[in-house]
Formats: sequence, structure tokens, C-alpha cells
Amino acid sequence: MNEKMTVACLDLEGVLIPEIWIGLADKTGIEALRLTTRDIADYDELMTKRLEVLDENGLSLKDFQEVVASMDPLEGAYDFLKWLQNQCEVIILSDTFRDFAMPLIAKLGNPTMFCHSLEIDESGRIRNYILRQPDQKRKAVIALKSLNFRVLSMGDSYNDLSMLEEADSGIFFKPTKKITQEYPNYPVTQDYDELRAHLRSEHGFIS
Repeated sequence: MNEKMTVACLDLEGVLIPEIWIGLADKTGIEALRLTTRDIADYDELMTKRLEVLDENGLSLKDFQEVVASMDPLEGAYDFLKWLQNQCEVIILSDTFRDFAMPLIAKLGNPTMFCHSLEIDESGRIRNYILRQPDQKRKAVIALKSLNFRVLSMGDSYNDLSMLEEADSGIFFKPTKKITQEYPNYPVTQDYDELRAHLRSEHGFIS
């Protein structure tokens, strides 16, 4: 029987690009926008709080777009992603929103990405978020495994745990100390060199 083809599923923010919401917090000085899935595990709770803060402060999609336009992928992310794409198929599974993330995706070479979308009103204000489906990261991994792929997942936050758990192999990338203490069964890598070395030694990837 032929060996299964491998698909690598990567989180986006914190793994390949900076946290967009933290970038908006830096721009506006609103500390509440610094909360991410590293801080609040329940995504609906986090997004409800974020939308309340946006509404209270009159922030719009344009504010996000200005922040994203000034951002670049994390140092080394583009080269790592190209290396990984030469090893296997790659899909980004993200809880970000297509409405403002695409300029950064373009800077990564337009890899395949599954994410969510926003409901925007006539004035450009963000009124709601629209999930592709609940727990999309886990369900994407389940679907890929049902297609007879071997799945590797890499992420840094609580909202990545479902895809790490469901994958044939899950790997933390630059996680917080708190999450690694709570979930010590996943290997931890702190930079792209460590992640490459792990993939070579444990999964047979080549230089």
C-alpha cells in the first residue's frame, strides 16, 4: 500500500503573521483589544467582547485595513512556508477574517486558507462575524483524514487545540508557557529553525 500523502495545517496569526488585533490595539491604544485566543479559550466569548469594544469606540473595517497594510509576515515566515510547500501540501486554518487578512496572505504568496468572514454595514462598521462552521479547524482535519491524508497541525493558541488533537501529529509553535503546561503532550518549537528540525527528524522532511 502506498504511503499516505501529508497535509500540513497551520494557524495564521502568531505562526506566520503578527496578531492583527494586537496591531489594532497598538494603533488605537485600546488595551482590551490585546486579548487573543491565548488569553480567552472560548472563541465566541472573545469575539463578542471584541465586537463590543469596536462598537463602543466607533472602529470600522477601514481601521483594520490600515493596520494590516502596515504589517508584514513574521521574519522568516515566507521562506519557511515555501520550504514546507516543497515538502507537502499546506493549508492555513485560521480564525481570522478574510475581509482584512488578505493583504498579508498575499505577502505570503497566497497560500490556501480556510477562515471566516465579517458582516459589515453600509458605514463600514463591523456588526457581526460569520463562522465558516463551528470548530472548523477540527472538522477540516477530520475531512482531510477521511480523504486518506496524513495530517500535521501546527499552532500556538487554545483555538488550535482541536486541530492539534485531531491531527496525526500536533506541534506547538511559540506557545505561551501556560498552554504548554496544560497540554504537555505536544512538542514545542520556538522558531522556524526548530520547527524545520522537528519536521526533519520526526516526519522525514528533507532539507
